[in-house]
Amino acid sequence: MKTIVMLGTGMNTMGGIASVVRVYEQAGMLRRFGVRYLATHCDGGRWRKLRVMLAAYMVFAGMLLRGQVGLVHVHLASRASFWRKSGFFLLAFAARVPAILHLHGAEFSIFYGEECGPWRKRFVRFIFDRSTRVIVLSEAWRCWVEGMSRNPHVEAIYNPVLLPAASSWEQRRRGAVLSLGRLGRRKGSYDLLQAAARIAPQVSALELRLGGDGELDAVRERAAQLGIANQLNLLGWVGMESRQQQLALASLYALPSYNEGLPMSVLEAMAAGLPVLATPVGGIPEAVADGVEGFLVAPGDVDALAARLAQLLEDDALARRMGEAARRKVESTFSSDAVLPRVERLYRELGFLPQ
Repeated sequence: MKTIVMLGTGMNTMGGIASVVRVYEQAGMLRRFGVRYLATHCDGGRWRKLRVMLAAYMVFAGMLLRGQVGLVHVHLASRASFWRKSGFFLLAFAARVPAILHLHGAEFSIFYGEECGPWRKRFVRFIFDRSTRVIVLSEAWRCWVEGMSRNPHVEAIYNPVLLPAASSWEQRRRGAVLSLGRLGRRKGSYDLLQAAARIAPQVSALELRLGGDGELDAVRERAAQLGIANQLNLLGWVGMESRQQQLALASLYALPSYNEGLPMSVLEAMAAGLPVLATPVGGIPEAVADGVEGFLVAPGDVDALAARLAQLLEDDALARRMGEAARRKVESTFSSDAVLPRVERLYRELGFLPQ
């Protein structure tokens, strides 16, 4: 019996792809379609990562030789993720197995446009052109892919999120600003520190709660330089259980990124009923309408970021109203019940029915 093989990073790793696949699993989609999941990447050292990748290639090649693969669904990002997964596409193409390319990379346009020479660009286009379907995370990314590739089957399917139990607004900590992800310039971490320093004198309860790996020492040093070391709480990497606790505690979610796909952390914050302060990059404007579920400011505009930050922290009624609108948006558009049927429809179109 032929099966669907899904390829991506290990489900217990850090990052957005793992978060998406965990939703697939928790919502029962992998079980319903009998999907075999192969991890091609893990956290840890170089040799551990190499072993995981080679093991996935061996299992996948063996399944192809035995005629067990009917469809391959590959989650990939840019740079190492693309090169690591490209061999799986080549094997699938050679075996004439349909392949779904599921693009997550926030900086894929930079990777393709600025970091790939002519031959690498040609290879990237070959993989996209030959894939049976291409899934992207937003309409903005669909337009970009259609401008780069000749593939006529590009579809925007949002990342899904599970709806947690509604949290009481009164139990949230006033002034607590949460941000999750790899700390550094791309996520706007230093812009957020600057904005917080500007409003600290007027927002006495201000607390920046930053969860994630990345440039922890540099962020800590910059906060000290700005005089807000006491307002900074570095949480480290926040796992799924503690993530829900952090989302229930905060009164605002901030992610002033320079590049994004469709960040799971924004969707999770909206699902938890938090207003979002972010930038109009990637798929974020399709999730957050400026002035409705939160505010959008231009990347790098620290003045606007500080003004909106102060507004949401000082106007509790506004923040609560936006948080309620954010949860309604997730219920209708980004919940697993709203999104996963679109992925399942692709599986059906390619000949696979629930078991």
